[in-house]
Amino acid sequence: MVSFTSLLLVCTATASVWAAPSKAKEKPELAARQSLTLTTSQTGTNNGFYYSFWTDGGAAVVCTLGPGGQFSVTWSGNASYWICGKGWSPGSAGAITYSGSYNPNGNSDLSVYGWTTNPLVEYRIVENFGTYNPSSGATKRGSLVSDGSTYDIYRSTSIQGTTPFLQYWSVRRSKRTGGTVTTANHFNAWAAFGMQLGTFSYQIVAVEGYGGSGSASINI
Repeated sequence: MVSFTSLLLVCTATASVWAAPSKAKEKPELAARQSLTLTTSQTGTNNGFYYSFWTDGGAAVVCTLGPGGQFSVTWSGNASYWICGKGWSPGSAGAITYSGSYNPNGNSDLSVYGWTTNPLVEYRIVENFGTYNPSSGATKRGSLVSDGSTYDIYRSTSIQGTTPFLQYWSVRRSKRTGGTVTTANHFNAWAAFGMQLGTFSYQIVAVEGYGGSGSASINI
């Protein structure tokens, strides 16, 4: 599936792709706990975490950034695209633990989502999804067992304007909304299938949608 997320959101970063995590990601000190409600596309930092929200404007979607690593989103409307999440910039190969609720009615997914540069790659580790598997139409390369389930691995290519980029997916067979994602297992498996990553840009736990309706509340 082609993502319409603006490539302008991809920033340069300097983290190594291959290093296995020595420990789970550390949560930053939370100096402020203000909430922020988003209805238009923007990125920034909220309560010590990087956030990214992008919408093509076709759906009624509200992304609310809460204390710490918490965010929530509600949506309804026609077949338009949006994505909302919190995480880190740059990303890394660290373990990510998350929890919450996810209630889609239609096409949506919950994933660890990010980008790398050189090569330019958009990637997802899909933990849950609604009526549509976001890797549909991509080429299956294999599978791996990680964090209590088998994940199917897919690869595709896409283009935004005149800029081509790669797309990688790991899609969990036993859907869940909460647990630990050992990202290094996926990155290493992708590399074994010839799916190389580059320098990390941002990395978020994200909810995205392509129409329908629903709600989610996630904490990292």
